[in-house]
Amino acid sequence: MDRIWAPWRMEFIVNEKPPGCIFCLGERKDEDAEKERLILRRGAHTSIMMNRYPYSCGHLLVSPLRHVADMERLLPEEMLELFENVRLCCSVMTGILSPQGYNIGMNLGKAAGAGVDDHLHIHVVPRWVGDTNFMTLISDVRVMPESLSATYDKLVAGFRDAPGAATR
Repeated sequence: MDRIWAPWRMEFIVNEKPPGCIFCLGERKDEDAEKERLILRRGAHTSIMMNRYPYSCGHLLVSPLRHVADMERLLPEEMLELFENVRLCCSVMTGILSPQGYNIGMNLGKAAGAGVDDHLHIHVVPRWVGDTNFMTLISDVRVMPESLSATYDKLVAGFRDAPGAATR
């Protein structure tokens, strides 16, 4: 029998999930806190963070800072900044990770598959030809070729240096 080792998954399995909303960031903005929460950028109305349980390396989440679940409740400036940041995510990842495509989408509501259904967020998932293989199809397992920390270190510099990027 072949075995695939993914020891970092045990952290997710056994650890208690933190209380509260992962997208409600609070005021603490020092570098250690940002890296611990995988926050790449904070804007005036939105934030960009890495997905702790990604579908693919570089899987990012763009969300309003304000706790809001429905698109109808988004303010015009939040809507604009959300999609400006989706574009920024693609631009930064294209320059650093060189994906060959992107999946971009939202799951609004529990019935639509939202893991966090009370705070709207947009998934930006870089894709490469061949990144879906037999592991996903047969075992519902994803093989990540790089650690979250290594990907964070690559991307955070790109977001910091991006034109118009807000100071973290």
